[in-house]
Amino acid sequence: MSAFTIRNPVIPGFYPDPTICRVGQDFYLACSSFELCPGIPVFHSRDLAHWEQISNALTAENGFQVEKNSMVGGVMAPTLRYRNGVFYLIVANFSDRGNCIVTAADPAGPWSAPHWLDDVPGIDASLFFDRDGSACIMGTGDVWDNGAGKKERGIWLAAYDIEHFRMKGSPVTIFNSALRVGSSPEAPHLYHIGDWYYLLIAEGGTEHYHAVMCARSRELFGFYEGDPANPVLTHRHMGFGCPILNVGHADLVELEDGSRYAVMLASRLLGGSCKNLGRETFLCPVVWERDWPLFSPETGKVEWQYDGPASLEECVFPTAPSRDDFDTPPEDLSWISWGTPYQEYYTVADSFLSLRCLRESPVEDLRPMAMNGVPDTGRTLSFLGKRQCGTHVRVGCRVRFVPENKESSGLAVIQSMNHQFHLELARENGVPGIRVLLVTCDFNCPPFMPGFRSLTKQEVIAFLPWTRETAVLQIEMQEEAFTFRCGTDEAHLSTLAVADGRLINPEKVGCMSGTIVGMFATANGEESTNRADFDWFEMVSPS
Repeated sequence: MSAFTIRNPVIPGFYPDPTICRVGQDFYLACSSFELCPGIPVFHSRDLAHWEQISNALTAENGFQVEKNSMVGGVMAPTLRYRNGVFYLIVANFSDRGNCIVTAADPAGPWSAPHWLDDVPGIDASLFFDRDGSACIMGTGDVWDNGAGKKERGIWLAAYDIEHFRMKGSPVTIFNSALRVGSSPEAPHLYHIGDWYYLLIAEGGTEHYHAVMCARSRELFGFYEGDPANPVLTHRHMGFGCPILNVGHADLVELEDGSRYAVMLASRLLGGSCKNLGRETFLCPVVWERDWPLFSPETGKVEWQYDGPASLEECVFPTAPSRDDFDTPPEDLSWISWGTPYQEYYTVADSFLSLRCLRESPVEDLRPMAMNGVPDTGRTLSFLGKRQCGTHVRVGCRVRFVPENKESSGLAVIQSMNHQFHLELARENGVPGIRVLLVTCDFNCPPFMPGFRSLTKQEVIAFLPWTRETAVLQIEMQEEAFTFRCGTDEAHLSTLAVADGRLINPEKVGCMSGTIVGMFATANGEESTNRADFDWFEMVSPS
């Protein structure tokens, strides 16, 4: 029996669409990042249980552009593969030109500038390297002829010139969907195992009805036969109260001893009905029976924990400090901004992180998404934060700020589609104070659908007059119980408000993205030279 345990989620927080590969004794994993910057976090492990972030594949250094809007656009569905000393990461950036590939000799970086794939249509493009070294590219699109004169969603495959980043032939349709008229067949990954080529896809949409489907063919470009056990992994039959939901979008990895594991996205249920953490990275063992994969043997569902592989030794990485005192510029790879910052928005000096009050606000009316559009480089949000990774988290800061006019600064808890809580210093009817602001949004459809319309609403749910120049702010999120505190120092905090986290519930907004929390400063549409100075920022998990 293994001497260590793998606990799910293996990468907690808003890290969806995991893709994995192994090189020797090292495992590498990448995830979607949507509208966060830098993009595509890359992780390393030696035991599949413990992971450390080693890079971001899309950064200012290789020209990354992503636009702040609804949190559900931008960069998604990467595939990470290795061939002949080079790591290849293919991904779609819907804020920019679409599908691209970045490469690296070392997954810790640097990563190359994007090779834009103008001849690769559709979403969820993926790479496959066969045993002979040949390359293929695949993706999702309306490529299946249903015989009634209408094209339906399916999976296409084409030979690929990986040296020049271009197709070598016309795409061939290899699969439609595992279930008749199955919705959203996407996220294809291909593997050559034994005498068969195996295709894994996601199906059913990325929320409750999400699932992993499998098909196979003896011929690479044949039409693939579906696994009679499909879906090979899902929790959609377990009801809306299941503590692990939305299971799907899997990728396989083979260990040196020949055993296999899969990573996939799933969501943890909070408060019996909500999934504020979004889609996280989970893992399960996979075995082969009668030439088909069997996920999570014996139970058929993703478990909270598994015995670690007997062939691997436990490898634990150092834990990053929970507090940053800003004695040096923030270097932890988990720091993120929302949208690419096209101008300087913070400086670090004298152990303070100073945020500029820019025009851009965390709260703005949403716009329709122009798929493969051109980002608006005139927009920069003064925000620096992290993903919420635990079900019980306490976030705090000490800020020095005197608000003028419409300015505000403090802590923001941000979900997708303009659902937010702020604990901020601002003026209310001309009076300076500390307030709790609730932001919600009504919309008729996702922003990438035709006819998208939205209406953002703001409500002050608590206000405390405050004339001091500094304040300590704290937000404690224990599942769906949100407590907002403030005071002159950490030893003298008072509760300003207690609110229901379901008010920014992803069941309303969709859980493609998860909660981010951080420091912000804004002039809310006006010009300003004011700044907010943060002495420290912390995010701790009390339980």
